[in-house]
Amino acid sequence: MNQSFDERRDENPASDSLQPASAPQTVRLALPQSAPYATYAIMAVTILVYILQLASQAFLQFDLPVALLAKSNELIRDGQVWRLLTPALVHGGIAHIGFNMYALLVFGIGLERAFGHWRFLILYVLGAFAGNVMSFLFTDAVSVGASTAIFGVIGAELVFLLQNRKLFSHQFGSAIGNVLFIIFVNLFLGLAPSIDNWGHIGGLVGGLMFTSFAGPLWGVEGIPPMLQLTDWREAREVFTGAAVTAVIFVALAVWGLVR
Repeated sequence: MNQSFDERRDENPASDSLQPASAPQTVRLALPQSAPYATYAIMAVTILVYILQLASQAFLQFDLPVALLAKSNELIRDGQVWRLLTPALVHGGIAHIGFNMYALLVFGIGLERAFGHWRFLILYVLGAFAGNVMSFLFTDAVSVGASTAIFGVIGAELVFLLQNRKLFSHQFGSAIGNVLFIIFVNLFLGLAPSIDNWGHIGGLVGGLMFTSFAGPLWGVEGIPPMLQLTDWREAREVFTGAAVTAVIFVALAVWGLVR
């Protein structure tokens, strides 16, 4: 992601009356280009779990990872609360995991470079948790898949664009339009009976909430030509955003357990 902006400089301030002002200069700045290790790690773990699913189906004649990790309201109420997070690790088929991992690549690589490794990983986990909590509250269907977390990432992309619109200059309008279109289309497709749309909505809300409090706020520091992009979001704000988001959805989960 690049940022361009115009700055007007006079090469000879003492001769303003003799020379015209210098033309505006466009400077392009880039976000840090570190490798998206968190995205790759998430993909590796998810694919490994899917391989275990296939192996258990072949050798045990049933899907052991799904039996242990899927969202099941009855088992969650029996104390297996890890199922509010672990469904993001298991999938219902090759097309299911393939689509989710493709979406993670499309959105995750760029967003992780903007967020940093740990903040992106926190976002992913919170999106998965928020989505499964909403699914637990509003549907009794057993569900699996990383789409809860993927919707969290998409929600984070939306807030990131809004909070850093100056970074994208003339590209902002098309970028925000693309994200809104993707959200609308996928929520519409989620109306199908076999899709857990509450999980999608919860993940989206979790990503929106976390990023509103904890997403990066990139700004320009320095004077030309020594300019750089700096994240003005403080570490304590990231911690607070993660804590607030987690506490809200933990409270919702507790309410769902006791109601």
